[in-house]
Amino acid sequence: MPRYEFTEGSSSKFWEITLEGTTLTKRWGRIGSDGQEKVEEFDSKAEAKKAYEAQIHEKERKGYTLAEGGEDDGGEATAESAVNPDLEAAILAKPDDVKGYLAYAEWLEGEGDPRAELIRLQHSALDAPAAKATAVHKQVAKYVETHSGELLGESLAEAVSDETLKLEWHLGFIREARLGQVDYDSTADIPELLGELLAHPSARFLSRLTVGMATFDGENEYHDVLEVLAKAKPAPPLRSLFIGDFEFPDETEISWTHVGNLQPLYKVYPQLRELRVRGGEIELGKIDLPELRSFTVETGGLPESAVKSIVKAKWPKLEALEVWFGQEEYGAGGGVKDLKPLLDAEGVPALRKLGLRNAEFTDELCAALPSAKVLAQLEELDLSMGTMGDGGAETLAQNARAFQHLKALDVSRNFLTEAGLKVVARVAPSVIRGNQREPYDPEEESRYAAVGE
Repeated sequence: MPRYEFTEGSSSKFWEITLEGTTLTKRWGRIGSDGQEKVEEFDSKAEAKKAYEAQIHEKERKGYTLAEGGEDDGGEATAESAVNPDLEAAILAKPDDVKGYLAYAEWLEGEGDPRAELIRLQHSALDAPAAKATAVHKQVAKYVETHSGELLGESLAEAVSDETLKLEWHLGFIREARLGQVDYDSTADIPELLGELLAHPSARFLSRLTVGMATFDGENEYHDVLEVLAKAKPAPPLRSLFIGDFEFPDETEISWTHVGNLQPLYKVYPQLRELRVRGGEIELGKIDLPELRSFTVETGGLPESAVKSIVKAKWPKLEALEVWFGQEEYGAGGGVKDLKPLLDAEGVPALRKLGLRNAEFTDELCAALPSAKVLAQLEELDLSMGTMGDGGAETLAQNARAFQHLKALDVSRNFLTEAGLKVVARVAPSVIRGNQREPYDPEEESRYAAVGE
């Protein structure tokens, strides 16, 4: 148990602390006495580790020193716990102002934190000529590699080494991160690593987060990942979040992935501007994301409840919406009637790009869209991967005037014949028509959404 002591004037005090898993045990009192003991429990190892380091740092700031023989078994540099809430608040208030980062560098230098030099290095490249900037970037890469243990801690540094975790640094802090298991031999605990990342001072200003495969062992599930994100304290100022960055069917089938409930994230990350989700068993709940510009949900079976969440959502600044509906046998529900609020342009004043993709009711959409109020405000419309036949193409062509303002109309990967392709070509100035599919049985027109399993 690390033992710290403070002897000055009439004061003669000791303080001890031990970290075991998620349990923090402290003992303190006058030197020579048994003192008092307190045990604290945390929800995760990452939170416990952060509290352990923060409390040691606080004692050292007050003048406590590590007693002779009282080894600190935390095993990591105290620089990792160097945090200044006031300076962080200044950066969060003006994230594009480099002055805040330079002020932080000055403070970190006094704490012996290697991020001080990293901030200065990266700052020197911001307005430098291309040749100098390239040379500085090489210096930065070498510096990060050399000081990875101090900048990240042992487990995160190891995750970077084996490419489970990929990072982009900006002015001494992690700006972008992607984490996920790399192959079938991986044993990385992605939720635990995510917890450590979010709790780490270097990730305080994390802006973009991408989560790849949570596990190759059995079903790919993100429930624990979402729970870690929802419980992050303090939560980073995420602007972009992508849950489900995997290749299907190479890494796993889209229906073998279980996303879970996203609703708890909305209050924690109100600054989100981009949200993308890929997988099955998606729950969206009551969506309230006032800053969101882009929302994409890629699935082989979007439940009716999620469709209703989308059309009732509060996102006044949303510019791009892409929805994959999927196949009924994989859980898809809802149809054109459920999309009426969206087609009536309710709650989407800024929407310019709309993708109603991978649907089993594409021909019905072709019939509804010409009179849809939302069409007039769109610049791009994507009806790809669905079940459009020549009849749907003919409906669009008969109402071509309603679509002439579009910059792009995508009808690729549907079921159009050569005749249908010729008809749809004149619906909009630019029509994407490639990679048409063929029904299982042309006589029965057995058409299906492109992605189900």
